[in-house]
Amino acid sequence: MNLGKKLFELRKSKHLSQEQVAERLNVTRQTVSNWELEETSPDLHQAKELAKLFEVSLDELVGFDSKNILTQKVSNVEKLAGIILTILKVLGILFILYLIFMVIAIFCFSSFKTTTTNQVSEGFSCTLENQTYTISKDSKNNISCPECSDSFLNELKSLETLENIEEYFLNHQGSCN
Repeated sequence: MNLGKKLFELRKSKHLSQEQVAERLNVTRQTVSNWELEETSPDLHQAKELAKLFEVSLDELVGFDSKNILTQKVSNVEKLAGIILTILKVLGILFILYLIFMVIAIFCFSSFKTTTTNQVSEGFSCTLENQTYTISKDSKNNISCPECSDSFLNELKSLETLENIEEYFLNHQGSCN
C-alpha cells in the first residue's frame, strides 16, 4: 500500500478532515492533500508527527509490514528449535543405548571371568608316610602341590595326569581321597 492511500485511510479512521490534520502539523491543507495524492511526501519530521497523530509506528505509516517479518522470524526460530530438539532426542537415545550396551558388556565380562575362575583347578589330597599333600591341576594342566619339595613336585609333574599321580601314591603305600 502506498503512503498517500495509507494517510487517507488513517485520517478517515480518526474522523479528521484535511484541515484538522494540517492545523495539528502546522502545514497547509493543500500540503496534506498533496501527500494523499502522492504529489509530494512528508519529510521525516512531518512523518514522525503524522505517526503520533494517527497513533501508528513509522513502519505502519509507510506500509512496512513488521508484523509479518516478526511472524516469519518467530516461525524460523520455532523450526530451528524443532530441529535441535530432534537432534537432542536422537543423541539421548544413542547415549541410553550406549549405557545399556556397556552394562551388558560388563555383565558378560564379569560372568566370563567368574566362569574361568571357577574352572581353576581340580585335585585331591593324598597321604604318604604320614605326610598329607594337596595336589591340584589348573585349566592349563599345570600341576601344583604346595607341600611338596621341588624334586617331589617335578616327579609328580612327570606323571602328567592326576590319575597317574593317584596311582603313584597307591603304589607307594599311600592313600588318596
